[in-house]
Amino acid sequence: MGIVTKTGDDGLTGLWSGERVRKDDLRVEAYGTIDELDSVLGEAKHWLKRDDCRNIVEEIQKDLYRLAGQLATRTGAFALPITEQDEQRLGAYVDRYEAEIPLAGFVIPGSNVQSAKLDIARTVCRRAERRIVALAWDADVPAPLRRYVNRLSDLLFMLARAEESSDGGIVYAKG
Repeated sequence: MGIVTKTGDDGLTGLWSGERVRKDDLRVEAYGTIDELDSVLGEAKHWLKRDDCRNIVEEIQKDLYRLAGQLATRTGAFALPITEQDEQRLGAYVDRYEAEIPLAGFVIPGSNVQSAKLDIARTVCRRAERRIVALAWDADVPAPLRRYVNRLSDLLFMLARAEESSDGGIVYAKG
């Protein structure tokens, strides 16, 4: 199958579960923003200096494939849903980095290229979360998926701080 299908020329797109919906449907907005986040993380990982951060980003990208697929499935069960264990894994990473890097105030993002890239990913993640919350008002969006995205933005914040702390230090807002 070629990349050009012409099936979306009328403003509709197909969900993973087979239904056709408008391209501006909240569900498409939600998984489209997850796709954007995945691409931003794909760029960010090439700048990361810490192997642990890079490995976690690659792990997240695999999760995002599952998460987007779950969002793109309106009817029926998705084979590999985001679970409570996925959410807890991210929470454990956040706890680990908070223990390593005690924060001392409001952070000015972007002390180095790698942290700037992760902070951009964090803001895209927050937008994805807003899209998912909007969808959840009208559709069934499982709680573990919603919590995963919330934990993910916290983790991206901490990964950015880890990169900064290993490469010149964190810059804090004064006063």
